[in-house]
Amino acid sequence: MGHLTGKTAIITGGGRTVLADGRCGSIGYGIATAYAKEGCNLVLTGRDEQKLLDAKEELERLYGIQVLPITANIRSGADNEAIVDDVIKQTVDKFGRIDVLINNAQASEAGVPLAVHTTEQFDLAIYSGLYAAFYYMKACYPYLVETQGTVINFASSAAMSGGLGQAANGAAKEGIRALSRVAATEWAEDGINVNSICPLAWTVQLEKYKKAYPESFKKNWPTPPMKRFGDPELEIGRVCVQIANPDFKYMTGETIMLEGGMSLRP
Repeated sequence: MGHLTGKTAIITGGGRTVLADGRCGSIGYGIATAYAKEGCNLVLTGRDEQKLLDAKEELERLYGIQVLPITANIRSGADNEAIVDDVIKQTVDKFGRIDVLINNAQASEAGVPLAVHTTEQFDLAIYSGLYAAFYYMKACYPYLVETQGTVINFASSAAMSGGLGQAANGAAKEGIRALSRVAATEWAEDGINVNSICPLAWTVQLEKYKKAYPESFKKNWPTPPMKRFGDPELEIGRVCVQIANPDFKYMTGETIMLEGGMSLRP
C-alpha cells in the first residue's frame, strides 16, 4: 500500500518525456511516476496526445494504477473554461473524486528579451500557466473541499530572481505564486492545502534551453552547490508526494524552493 493508494491526482503537463539515459525528462512526468509508485490513480493532461498515451501505457504496466489521459491546451482565443470543465467531468466520471491538483504545465518562449517580446509570446506563457492554474483551481475546488485535498502549483526561482529572457514566463510564474498564497488563505478553512514549488531540475526542456541560449543559461541557472540539478522524479516528484501525504503536509501557503535536490523554506 502506497501513501496515496485510492486517491486521484490531476497533473497538467504530465506526458511521458525521458532523457537519453531513460530517466524522467520532465517535471510533470517525474511527478506522475512518483505518484504512480504510491498507488495514486492519475489524470494526465497535455498538448501532445502521444506523450499522454505513452505515459498511460508505461505507468499502468509498471505500477498497476489507472491513468486517464486527456488532451487539453489552455491558450488565447479558446473556450478555456469549457476545456477545463471537460477535464474535471471526465475525471469525476471515471474516478469519482479529486484529491490532488498539480498545476505543472507551462509553455513559454524563454530567452527572448523584454524589449522585443511579442504579445503572442506573452499570451502563450500567461494562458498556459497562470490562466490554466486559475481555471483548474476554480473547477476542482468543490471536489477538493469534499476530500480536503491538496493543490500544488509550480512557480519558478528564475522568476523570483528576474532571470534574463524570462519576461513572460516570470510574469506567469509570479502570478501563480500570488494566486497560490490567496488560495491558501481563503481555502484553509475548507481543509485544502495549497503550496507552490520553485524547482530546479534537469529536464529535456532545460537541456534544449542550454543549447539555444548558452549565455542566458549560464547566468540564470548556475550549477547548484551540490554540483548537480534536481531529479524530476526522485526529488521534485517525491516532494509532491510528501506534500499530499495525509500523514504529513507542509504548512499551507508555503513556497518550497528546490535546488539540486535540497529543499529550502524561505
